[in-house]
Amino acid sequence: MVDWLHIPWVAAVVALIVWWFSTGLILLGVKRADHGIGVSHTALTLSSVPVLLLGCWGFWHTLDATDVWSIYGAFGSAILIWGWFELAFLCGIISGPNTYNCPPDVPAWERFLRAWGTVAYSEIALIAIMIVAAWIGHGSENMFGVWTFAVLFFARISAKLNVYLGVPNINVDFLPKPMRHLASHFRIAPMNAFFPVSITILTFATGCWLERWGAQAAGAPEALGFALLSALTALALLEHWMMVLPLADAKLWQWLLPQKPNDPKEIVPSITHGYERGKVHEL
Repeated sequence: MVDWLHIPWVAAVVALIVWWFSTGLILLGVKRADHGIGVSHTALTLSSVPVLLLGCWGFWHTLDATDVWSIYGAFGSAILIWGWFELAFLCGIISGPNTYNCPPDVPAWERFLRAWGTVAYSEIALIAIMIVAAWIGHGSENMFGVWTFAVLFFARISAKLNVYLGVPNINVDFLPKPMRHLASHFRIAPMNAFFPVSITILTFATGCWLERWGAQAAGAPEALGFALLSALTALALLEHWMMVLPLADAKLWQWLLPQKPNDPKEIVPSITHGYERGKVHEL
């Protein structure tokens, strides 16, 4: 098993599995809380704080080590930190002061302020974490934890800007109850001017990681790190393309989420800026 983990292509597959599993685990937790199964959203977030602490510990203790396990550890630690903040956001614990639906036909400046208000606390927290991680990690031997968090951070900013500016496909089925109002701040549109920029940057970043991967000496642990980053950035690129291509990406996780067949259909706040209003989603 250890020998397999030394192979960069295996590391890329590990990144894919971690992406799918961690996303599914977060969605499973928030949807169980939605249905009243297990703990509440607040209790779920608080009970998962050890995950955040484990990520911080792993990030710190892998900075000056470049062996195989430290490379994987740095990557995994960044995922744990990121995952906890994503969970806290979806549970409505660290989100923003605005928890109201965006009225239709509001001025552009007001729509922007309302949209920012829905995510302000989360974005400020992530910016602070990004700055602290870069400051602590600067000059360290193992920067893969910092780079992993940076990929996740900038891909998130890009995705949020695109759903705000407008894309053809926006999946609101996974929005938990505390964040259901987010749907009213999205916009359905054939395309926006920022989307090609996002795709270009992510494609270029993927290419840079692949080049760094190929430039490493045979058997170098750093090759594993660049393989992990290449796969993660390519997945972020794929998620962006899913915004404009008619792909049923929700099926990747839908099957593992809890279902309550006797529950009535719930109305998700309509996306009022270019979207068919009053659309009903099965949650």
